[in-house]
Amino acid sequence: MEISRRTSEIATSAATALIGLIVCYGALENGIAWEEAGPSSGFFPFCVGCLILLGSAATGAQATLRPTEGQPPFLDGERARAAILFFLPIVAFAALAVFLGLYIAMAIYIVYAMYGPGKLKLATSIAAGLGVAVVNFVIFEKLFMVPLLKGPVLNAVGIY
Repeated sequence: MEISRRTSEIATSAATALIGLIVCYGALENGIAWEEAGPSSGFFPFCVGCLILLGSAATGAQATLRPTEGQPPFLDGERARAAILFFLPIVAFAALAVFLGLYIAMAIYIVYAMYGPGKLKLATSIAAGLGVAVVNFVIFEKLFMVPLLKGPVLNAVGIY
């Protein structure tokens, strides 16, 4: 399976154009007129949405008009495999965070990423995973006082 650079650029420009349209639509619901007190709440988001649309149109036009001869593929089988091997652990992290809590899932993800693909020692990976989770816990829960998802394990231990 090969995906050309042109195809990927056109798909990206279409996706960003859709985002621009959504931003513009939401801004129109809030109003984009200039009132006595200044611009309505949707004025600046509407301008941003229009800029996104303009950038998307430029990207799509460049991709369509640029010659494709001699360009390597954007994505081939080997690159797709590498992207999937990078993406799947992140999906697993997000799924684990729902059931185990963010901090435990974070520690598991760091250990996996360092020990598996990173090929570091298991003890180093475990120490780093626990360290990252503890540092994030202290930063968010204690310093910023922003409670994040802790899950049933930390709740059972009494960390609320």
